[in-house]
Amino acid sequence: MPPFNGHNFQDRQAEAANARKAQLEKFRSRPDPNDPAVLEKEAKRREIIEARKVREAERERKRKIKEAEEAARKAAAEAARQEQLRLEAELQEQLRLEEIARKEALEAEKKAERDARYAARKARKQQRKSEIQRYR
Repeated sequence: MPPFNGHNFQDRQAEAANARKAQLEKFRSRPDPNDPAVLEKEAKRREIIEARKVREAERERKRKIKEAEEAARKAAAEAARQEQLRLEAELQEQLRLEEIARKEALEAEKKAERDARYAARKARKQQRKSEIQRYR
């Protein structure tokens, strides 16, 4: 419980009235809007606001330049990546074609060997037939 400070109701009423009078006096003592001090303060505020707008515009301009540079860098990186992918695809295609050509050459070689064996076998048969006919 707060200690008793000895104020009664009338003291509190008088203090409240004095506080209201002080606030009213403070409001009335406010300077005129056309007062040079008020005008000077207002001019300083306007200067500060204008300087802030200039700084914000400069920051926005720098941000846009930075974004444009970043977009250009990303576009260049993407173009390089696409070029790399294209080169890799060309290399893969070339390797695939070389593999196909190698397989075709191998099969042609095998076919040539088979044909040679067949021709040799046929020649042997013909030779045997001619030898048999010679002995008859």
